[in-house]
Amino acid sequence: MALMPVEDARQTVLAGAKPLGVETVALRDADRRVLARDLKARRDQPPFPASAMDGYAVRAADIPEAGISLVIAGASAAGHGYRGALKAGQAIRIFTGAPVPKGADTVVLQEDTVAEGGHVRIAAVPRAGQSVRRRGLDFARGETVIGKNTRLSARLLGLAAAMNFASLPVWRRPRVALFTTGDELVAPGGRPGIDQIISSNSTALAVMIERAGADVTDLGIVPDTLKATRRAIARAADHDILITTGGASVGDHDFVRAALQDEGVALDFWKVAMRPGKPLMFGRRPGQRVMGLPGNPVSALVCAEIFLKPLIAALTGLNPAIATTPARAGGPLKANDQRQDFIRARLQREAGGSFRATPFPLQDSSMQRTLAEAGCLILRAPFAPATETGAAIEVIVLED
Repeated sequence: MALMPVEDARQTVLAGAKPLGVETVALRDADRRVLARDLKARRDQPPFPASAMDGYAVRAADIPEAGISLVIAGASAAGHGYRGALKAGQAIRIFTGAPVPKGADTVVLQEDTVAEGGHVRIAAVPRAGQSVRRRGLDFARGETVIGKNTRLSARLLGLAAAMNFASLPVWRRPRVALFTTGDELVAPGGRPGIDQIISSNSTALAVMIERAGADVTDLGIVPDTLKATRRAIARAADHDILITTGGASVGDHDFVRAALQDEGVALDFWKVAMRPGKPLMFGRRPGQRVMGLPGNPVSALVCAEIFLKPLIAALTGLNPAIATTPARAGGPLKANDQRQDFIRARLQREAGGSFRATPFPLQDSSMQRTLAEAGCLILRAPFAPATETGAAIEVIVLED
């Protein structure tokens, strides 16, 4: 099979991807979930004209000049409003957040008054409507305040609470099964043999998947046999997405492709014109998308950034487009071949706010430290010509 261009591969992965269904969750459980319906306010906020300051509620018409003295007729506090109506020549002692009494239209700041027995003298002429928050200033009953397909945050959940929602309709999180293959792998904390290494892909991918908005089932490390690989694939049949890492090449110990086909997965592609990440597979079986990531850690995570995170976004109601940012090259870039490059680079903000991306000198796909220290990936199109330091480039800013 010829190498598939990156954008063609992305479109294949995203074809038909849409939210998986709606569920209702408690407000406190909705952080980072995606709203499945427009959220309309159930009440006005504030639900009454409210004081923005401590002071006195008055009628502006009663204070044509400084020095006017008014009768203090009562008090209005938050949760304990004044029940009567303000009459001419009266003032009501009022506190921040309290209802402004009927008949009053202005709040005079406490600093601009002098209380004298049962009266208050107004030292400065107020502006009509001063320090009064009108009813519905923040939002009005029936108004769409938070839109469908918005990812929720602490601030938005606080807003939803103020709108009087105790639970919210959100898109279901995709269920992702994950396993990695390789007799050379040992779980973190284990005791590797002389010819073994520590497995890191599952840890990094599980965190990335959960941050992207999905739930993960880690099926662990699978031995390099066709039977074991098929068994792991079968165990993942009830998940929306299956992710494998390793075993995707054509060596004597690479069984993933054959095992997927044996388990009913129709493969759409298994080679992509990108670096790192050429041995990337994608296919489908009823109710499930399957992505076979390369075993090299950097290749696996870069492929997940370009293909898996957008897929999860589409399945949770978010925009799957990859955001790019303009920058200046912090070093020269060689001419490119037919593969699209994703070059790890340090990212610095320069004076004036622009970005400078300096590529690491070594781009080996096994070097996790380089990826961990990278602030971005420099995008290099197929057959891009060589560029000099300072050239305009596009980068993908990495989440961390």
